[in-house]
Amino acid sequence: MSSTSSVVLNTGVSMPLVGFGTYKLCGSEEVYIAVDAALQAGYRAFDTAAVYRNEADLGRALRDLLPKHGLTREDIFLTSKLGPKDQGERAMEAALHSVSELGMDYIDLYLIHWPGTQGVAVGDPCNQGNRAGSWVALEELHAQGKLRAIGVSNYTPAHMKTLLQSCKTPPALLQVEFHPRLCQTELRRVCEEQGVCFQAYSSLGKGELVKHPVVMEVAKGCERTPAQVLLRWAVQQGVPVLPKSSNTTRIQENMALFDFSLAAAAVERLTALDDGHKYCWDPSEVA
Repeated sequence: MSSTSSVVLNTGVSMPLVGFGTYKLCGSEEVYIAVDAALQAGYRAFDTAAVYRNEADLGRALRDLLPKHGLTREDIFLTSKLGPKDQGERAMEAALHSVSELGMDYIDLYLIHWPGTQGVAVGDPCNQGNRAGSWVALEELHAQGKLRAIGVSNYTPAHMKTLLQSCKTPPALLQVEFHPRLCQTELRRVCEEQGVCFQAYSSLGKGELVKHPVVMEVAKGCERTPAQVLLRWAVQQGVPVLPKSSNTTRIQENMALFDFSLAAAAVERLTALDDGHKYCWDPSEVA
């Protein structure tokens, strides 16, 4: 990775622009093989979550493999997330459990995964109180150094504005669905104005966008894969991405984003696909 392939969070810490997503990676062997391939390909950031149920396997794989690749804990950037069932009073205990499961002394970035609470109706105002309680717990663990940076995922502009008005420690990052069909203009503006890093997940639209005719045309024109084009579209705008794969070739391809760039016309063609389409979850109804 080049020297330009990272972003600096509002905590002053540098985070790689390309991280390795681990959603749906399960079982110690699958995790181990994928992490080995990712480290070999140059990934230095890894994204997990309590609900992925692979924190322990990821931690074990990293502890075992880092020496093999001549790396230490300080060379990698680890992200995990608070599960919706632990929103509110259980947040501190759950965050510390993630630290323990990963077998690390600290987590580089810890996010509230979802603005709602499991088992609570989406329109229930309790969701807002639970989010606020979770954030206070994360602020405390951040102050203790257990969580080097804290942030949120799947927040809407309204959720972000409420948090930014009430927090002592501002969020370092917002992780949301982002791709040419969902350009998230308002959320990006809120993040930019407030110094919050905007990070993408589901850059490939659950695999659907790699088959889109416009994406395929752009890819053919620059002799890259459709996945590389979609990922480059984001990083060229300074948006960090989290490609995920258990296929060694695709793991390598998804990291090969810094030896080419998209022409301005190609970026515009892709951005023009924006129609607000969500392939994943819709948090807009969560109170």
